[in-house]
Amino acid sequence: MSDNTASGNPGKMHFMLWSTPPRTTFSQDMTVEERNIMHQHIAYWTDKQNQRIALVFGPVRKPNDPHGLAVIEVENADQVSKLIAEDPAVIAGIMNTEFYPMMAVLPK
Repeated sequence: MSDNTASGNPGKMHFMLWSTPPRTTFSQDMTVEERNIMHQHIAYWTDKQNQRIALVFGPVRKPNDPHGLAVIEVENADQVSKLIAEDPAVIAGIMNTEFYPMMAVLPK
């Protein structure tokens, strides 16, 4: 999948990132340290959004199964693992992130 023609942006690839917190109550009972790390996590992905890598990101407030979701646009699949590995929440061990290729359809 080297060309994402569905997006109208040939040469770009899209992935859905699915992040799982350490517990279902995480958003309600974060420690001070966890909250600080999550602020760094948000700043990290905001920077990626400003670079037009993260197209959208945020929490999914599914009762009893909360997650974080992001849709990213990259030049190649190798970038995805690097982006995840550099996420402060992943580094700190409070988020586990999976990713899947996506045929994104974007506005023109």
